[in-house]
Amino acid sequence: MDIQLKRGLLDVCVLKAIKDAPSYGYRIIKDLKPYVALSESTLYTILKRLETGEMLTVKSVEHDGRLRKYYSITNAGVKRISEFKEEWNEIMSIYRFIVKEDGADE
Repeated sequence: MDIQLKRGLLDVCVLKAIKDAPSYGYRIIKDLKPYVALSESTLYTILKRLETGEMLTVKSVEHDGRLRKYYSITNAGVKRISEFKEEWNEIMSIYRFIVKEDGADE
């Protein structure tokens, strides 16, 4: 899969994982596991990119004597999910064109 396409897909997956409630790294990985395999290093790279893009915010909270970072989606992150849904319709149209049988629609 094209690396840029995959990056965009993973970004939206992470945003979706935190859309309904703030979450932390291990929980995000666990929530996404049925859909996509994501390593910790990949996740934290994505989280940093989304934070830099102001699509999420980070808050440190003490948990069992350690600081745990909780990630929350911003309005820009919610907007990115909506934009992705619109873009996906175009992607699916292109996909249908590519996989259609030769001469099937002639």
